[in-house]
Amino acid sequence: MSTQPALPSPSQEQLDALRAKLTSARASRGPVLPFGVPMLDERLAFGGLDGAGLHEVAAASSKLSDDAAATLFAAGIAARFASSGFTVLWAVSRFDLYAPGLEQVGLGPSRLLYAEGKKDQEVLAIAEDGLRDGSLACVIAEVRSADMTATRRLQLAASDGQTPMLLYRRHRARDQCPLTQNSSAMTRWRIGCLPSAPLPHPGVGRARWSVELARQRGGNPFSLDLDACDDKGCLARPALSIDRAIAPAGSANRAA
Repeated sequence: MSTQPALPSPSQEQLDALRAKLTSARASRGPVLPFGVPMLDERLAFGGLDGAGLHEVAAASSKLSDDAAATLFAAGIAARFASSGFTVLWAVSRFDLYAPGLEQVGLGPSRLLYAEGKKDQEVLAIAEDGLRDGSLACVIAEVRSADMTATRRLQLAASDGQTPMLLYRRHRARDQCPLTQNSSAMTRWRIGCLPSAPLPHPGVGRARWSVELARQRGGNPFSLDLDACDDKGCLARPALSIDRAIAPAGSANRAA
């Protein structure tokens, strides 16, 4: 029976260097990540996304275009959390991510670590372990559903690990909104595609999204039309844009 040689224990200097690296990562990430779009940030209760909280994303409809928009919205957020050079963990139950598309919003392969589970429970467990590790820039998990207990665990793990969590509720049925389940999320986003701005010459303009905050802790829901993420993961206010009406307060209850 063969045995493998034991790995050498890290020295105290190596451990101290690792602790310093983790501390630096958390400090550079910051407690809140603003979008950098005043019309959006000023409507968020904390002026941005809590860097140690759970945030949910869903597509506005079952169309593949809306699914792609929601995926890139999450990827853009993760890219900005990872701007300090640390890794993003993306956990899925079905691997269908398009790497060139993610790279176009600033989330290149050097910043990504993929994990695949057979079912939602495994994906959620992977995400929770990643959050508690505390060394990741951000964790993204794609699931069909997650109940209140699961989202509470993710919120606690995000707080313990001081790591942001993006829960993407995918594979929605045509007759069911993915944000109908109760959740402990700090924010819940619904993303859809809009026609791009017309150009003065033949071609396709920058993609445009409907960005709806269906619910947030300590604030009101709202909806805005914004230009899609650029190569640094940043949204932008459309030129000559007209703000959409803020959603009535009752919509928060429908989305909760």
